Amino acid sequence: MRALMAAQENAQERLDHLTDLIAEEAGWDVCSIYLARPSQALELCATHGLKPEAVHQVRLRPGEGLVGFVASSVRPMWTANARDHENFSYKPETGEEPFNTFVGVPILRGGRLVGVLTAQTEAERAVADEEIETLQTVAMVLAEIVASGDIAEAEEMAELELRQSKPERFQGSAYSGGLATGVAVVLEPHVGSEHLIAEDTDREIERLDLAIAALRAGIDDMLEGGRIPFGGPTRDVLQAYRMFAHDRGWMNRLREAVQLGVTAEAAVERVRNENRARLMRSNDQLFRERLHDLEDLANRLLRHLDDAQSEIIAHLPDDAIIIARNIGPAELLELDRTKLKGIALEEGAASSHAAIVAKALGIPLVGGIEGALDKTEDGDALIIDGEFGLLHIRPTVDVVETYKERMQALSDRKLAYAELRGPSVTRDGKRIRLSMNAGLLIEMTQLEETGADGVGLFRTEFQFMVADTLPRLDAQATVYKSVLEAAGGKPVVFRTLDLGGDKVAPFAPSTVEPNPALGWRAIRMGLDRPGLLRYQLRALIQASAGQPLHVMFPMIAAPWEMRAARDMLDRELRHAKRRGHDMPVEVKVGMMLETPAMAWAIGEVLDTLDFVAVGANDLMQYFFAADRQNARVAERYDVLSPPALGLFKQIREACATRNVPVSVCGEIAAKPLEAAVLIALGYDSLSMAAANIGPLKKIVSGLDAGKLGTWLASHLNDPVNSLRPALTAAGESAGLPKEAVDNTVKI
Repeated sequence: MRALMAAQENAQERLDHLTDLIAEEAGWDVCSIYLARPSQALELCATHGLKPEAVHQVRLRPGEGLVGFVASSVRPMWTANARDHENFSYKPETGEEPFNTFVGVPILRGGRLVGVLTAQTEAERAVADEEIETLQTVAMVLAEIVASGDIAEAEEMAELELRQSKPERFQGSAYSGGLATGVAVVLEPHVGSEHLIAEDTDREIERLDLAIAALRAGIDDMLEGGRIPFGGPTRDVLQAYRMFAHDRGWMNRLREAVQLGVTAEAAVERVRNENRARLMRSNDQLFRERLHDLEDLANRLLRHLDDAQSEIIAHLPDDAIIIARNIGPAELLELDRTKLKGIALEEGAASSHAAIVAKALGIPLVGGIEGALDKTEDGDALIIDGEFGLLHIRPTVDVVETYKERMQALSDRKLAYAELRGPSVTRDGKRIRLSMNAGLLIEMTQLEETGADGVGLFRTEFQFMVADTLPRLDAQATVYKSVLEAAGGKPVVFRTLDLGGDKVAPFAPSTVEPNPALGWRAIRMGLDRPGLLRYQLRALIQASAGQPLHVMFPMIAAPWEMRAARDMLDRELRHAKRRGHDMPVEVKVGMMLETPAMAWAIGEVLDTLDFVAVGANDLMQYFFAADRQNARVAERYDVLSPPALGLFKQIREACATRNVPVSVCGEIAAKPLEAAVLIALGYDSLSMAAANIGPLKKIVSGLDAGKLGTWLASHLNDPVNSLRPALTAAGESAGLPKEAVDNTVKI
């Protein structure tokens, strides 16, 4: 077979010689290769023993005959009397009447059915397991031969689905905005045809055993090396993962494959293909979770065997779009950002580490595109749409042209926004502070690029979420100091840890809660585990030596929580002063107002605060009792309803009575119409993602805040579900710029 793969033959000759080789070497009267068409039908493409004139003439419908049964079940099967089998389908043109014993195995590549390999004999006899194993191994090699360019491009194979060529469109979820076109780089270890057949079986067994040992040692190190000191669910997951790594059945199947003459890599690929093909067809969530574990184990094992994936990461093509099952933040940061244009993941989540990093880097990321890996080949043309969560594979010309126009319009807008880097002032002369939100040091470069007035929210939890153990004091302080230095004197507001809910750190205690958004998170965790919060406050004080320190506490739901948090900070300040440490030149303490309870109790804590930031995302979802990410209740979530605007007005007026500055931080601060309304209500400070600052500066410059404020004052008590229709109708007559009404300013 090695010689056959290297031979310079055309497609049909290679397949014909392969059937001859299998039949003669293994003692079969018949050997046939059926390959899949786009219609799912199976076409006889080569045979030894059946009538030659049947080749490319006989086609079986999906599920038809014994061949169709093998294809639909993606399992090997055999019978000693084919004509008596309930799935038998007679095709007289093949001349198969004399043959009784039948065996068939699926030809799989990447878990996708490429075809079926069959063998037959005249004699009725049992088929040994070793014979089926041999055919499965041959089928794996055959899958690579079939996927090679010459066979895919052969005229007689032109209508077969050997290599994927038709356009595909996947609807997923948008985790990081933006548009990108490029070529696919599949980050899932795959064994090419040049690494399939072993030259030295004993050496391959040795390589496999060494790789398995390294795999197990890595998992043991995570479990036993003190990197997960708090135990809990993370340890339980890894314990199950270790169980799979020691699974005797998995090990035996790998070794059996190698003993049949393939390389260690090919053995892993073959067993993975079989697992994927079977488990992907299951509706049982438990089985699908097992598949995820086995896939990850196979990928890790392949990386131990071959450094090819490391080479892929190190040498990306220009305009690379990564497509993977999932990706970690460290792996993502290793990629060449000058060449990386986008990321598409079969899994992932909006709150995942990869999504956070992608947003920070300004790289479009789409997740939840299950099945895309099986439809993608390295080098395929891709389009990532991070606005609508779309992935286009091998897009048509008209789709490519449409996206080119969108990308050009986006580029033109960015150039226009770049000219608006000065102070933001409304048409009637009101100065508005526009600050950016960040969570990674790398995002700080956007402070100068956007002309933001500062960092209104620096999320500190990411450093904790990616660490296996609690970051040491000096490590935390180094990050915070670097952020302050990168700010170049502009103010930075550090929000203390907002862990819990969907943000879990490996070392932190966590529990499964029925409603995580309302559970043990943020300041609740910090006050219940004071060592965690005090440690962070100590690092912030150390990092701010000789500079202003702005600290904000999240998720305050009762006045006593704010007072307790302030007392904890004051104790740490006294501790630093007693020890003779250099101190911040000033300390300002803020509260992130995210709960309706604190909105009505705000007067009780203003004496302890230097500023307030309204966390509009959480405040509004709790106000409406509607999950902002749930499409089924999205229509019940409109911040431009009179009650919601009344709440924002009440908060601003309460802060004004004590001269406490108040800002709005969240998605609504970046939306043109909503931002204009907030400014008209008296908010002169908004904080948002860096990409939205340019568009908002455009809105601010065309807004007559006084005129819109007058319009709102006369409509806040209107008996309507939302003021949005009336605002849109009023438009410029209410002081709104055209872009805010049309909502056309997007990034």
